[in-house]
Amino acid sequence: MKKHVTCSFNVDIQEARNIQEKLQSQLLFRCPLRKESVERIAGVDVSYDAEGFARAGVVILSYPALQVIEVVTGRVRPVFPYVPGFLTFREGPAIEEAFSRIRVSPHIIFFDGQGYAHPRFFGIASHLGVLYGVPTVGVAKKKLVGEGCFPRDERGAYSWLIYRGKRVGAVLRTRTGVKPVFVSPGHCMGVLQAVHWTMRVTGKYRVPEPTRLAHIYSRNTVSEL
Repeated sequence: MKKHVTCSFNVDIQEARNIQEKLQSQLLFRCPLRKESVERIAGVDVSYDAEGFARAGVVILSYPALQVIEVVTGRVRPVFPYVPGFLTFREGPAIEEAFSRIRVSPHIIFFDGQGYAHPRFFGIASHLGVLYGVPTVGVAKKKLVGEGCFPRDERGAYSWLIYRGKRVGAVLRTRTGVKPVFVSPGHCMGVLQAVHWTMRVTGKYRVPEPTRLAHIYSRNTVSEL
């Protein structure tokens, strides 16, 4: 995959804030793809190994069959500290290394993290979406910002997530009888489109299949799979 925009991850917190605020203006909130043209979906997750390296796992699935097409990983020692709201600067280098190895580009990418539902409206799904010019969705297990009531206990039910007067995402029930997830658009994606695509790629588990598999692969090297 080729980057459309470049930025450094090896910066201090103030510069990281400046980068987020600058790139946030480039976000788009409408997916340019027709539903019938989507043939490949990707999931991204990052784990940390015993040596302190960030290991990004990226899995690309066919759509709608959700069969694995390609798996790539990236392993980088983080230089940016763990600071809530700045996750991209810690995990971005490992994700970029993995993206550089992708041979079959995905049409939509799912991240285990936030998109627009972020203190500066620019979480990891939004940030990487802008850098690579790809439609992205953030699906998190926990809320970072915003207020919203839990939806009714029915698969596909959702309620709005509101932050600073803006509709930044949705609290989505992916399975009946389980806790909801927090879905937010990343880039080239609206809130309702993010909900739609999340449900289309979520099966019997609480989290979407792309990020569920990416989490598994991020904890193993490709040679171990």
